[in-house]
Amino acid sequence: MNHSLHITTQRLELLPCCLEVAQAVIARNKLEVERLLGVRVPDDWYGSEVLDIFPMYAQMLIDDPSQLGWGVWLMIHIGDSALIGDLGFIGKPDQTGTVEMGYEVLSAYRQQGFAFEAVEALVDFAFTQPELKRIIAHSPEDHVASIRILEKLRMQQIARDENLLKWELKLESR
Repeated sequence: MNHSLHITTQRLELLPCCLEVAQAVIARNKLEVERLLGVRVPDDWYGSEVLDIFPMYAQMLIDDPSQLGWGVWLMIHIGDSALIGDLGFIGKPDQTGTVEMGYEVLSAYRQQGFAFEAVEALVDFAFTQPELKRIIAHSPEDHVASIRILEKLRMQQIARDENLLKWELKLESR
């Protein structure tokens, strides 16, 4: 993926998280993150699960800058000029052309279609990359909203592990 990555939907702007922003997030420097992105960052984003992966993600970008776009993407609400969530992949496609995807929206912006809008746009974009053949995702079996998003993307449930469902979307089934 190239470095001028940027996806705009009806209400959102999706940006791959660059190394500079990732390092400011790790340092918990909210003002610097806001300055770099040019948007407001709600305090509750800093309580989100994605923050746990930022040290690993930053190291991934240091080791291989071409991973940009195959990691964390930031979900910007255009109207509110605010960071409202994140989504993305866990690295480049493996030898089978598979990536794992995840997403999260801040509670104030849930149940308004933002997650689906963002995930659908990122999936559509990702499938333009020649090396990608398949996207997988996991959701708790009791997380109705997340399951609904995966179903709307036409993902197929392929496995169940304890209370976690595994889903896939293949390029040829789109």
